[in-house]
Amino acid sequence: MVAGPPLFQIRDLHVSADGHQILRGLDLTLAEGEIHALMGPNGSGKSTLANALLGSPAYQVTQGQILYRGEDITAWPTDVRAKAGVFLAFQYPEEIAGVPVVQFLRQALSARKGIDLSILELRLSIMEWMERLGMDRSFGDRYLNEGFSGGEKKRNEVLQMAILEPDVAILDETDSGLDIDALRTVAEGVHQVRNARPALGVLLITHYQRILDYLTPDRVHVMVAGRVVDSGGPELAARLEREGYDAWR
Repeated sequence: MVAGPPLFQIRDLHVSADGHQILRGLDLTLAEGEIHALMGPNGSGKSTLANALLGSPAYQVTQGQILYRGEDITAWPTDVRAKAGVFLAFQYPEEIAGVPVVQFLRQALSARKGIDLSILELRLSIMEWMERLGMDRSFGDRYLNEGFSGGEKKRNEVLQMAILEPDVAILDETDSGLDIDALRTVAEGVHQVRNARPALGVLLITHYQRILDYLTPDRVHVMVAGRVVDSGGPELAARLEREGYDAWR
């Protein structure tokens, strides 16, 4: 059998913002069902990459390609990428006053599936996932991220990932600002989603090795100054924890 194209591929990606070049020829390939961890110091371009992968207009791709199942999506708008199955969990999720979580998910899933879903159709699925993620059932009627703790915001991102059923999930520093209990809960939520969708590919962007104690990556990539400068297995993350980034600068 002839193998198809990789699930997600970044080729020689150069990205600038406000006239400054941030990504300088980044390459990365993610296959179905894999978890890849992308690690790097502050200012290495990790969040720039996350925003560029979702097509944020604040970031300009000046060279290279983003491929999804072999198709060049570099010029696709954000909403088209999301409908196709590319998901981004934000480092700092936005608050949206007046929009309940369940209503937000109905609109997003309706757009993703191309059909108009009712609240009733969706609520049972949301309630089931909230239970699996250890979330109170009243959560669905709260306004999106308004008054949420850091852990609640991150669990809400995992809930969105579960309901929207993407093929690729980019988790931008999902561990940021979480205590150890919240971190464990969020990591377990990601496991639950992957158990339900084994082909889901995950690109986990992080500063720290600690989340990798709960989400074991297939590959670890070191990013410095806008490029991937080294790749390896989970042992690479352990080396980073011991030695820091100086060896790659």
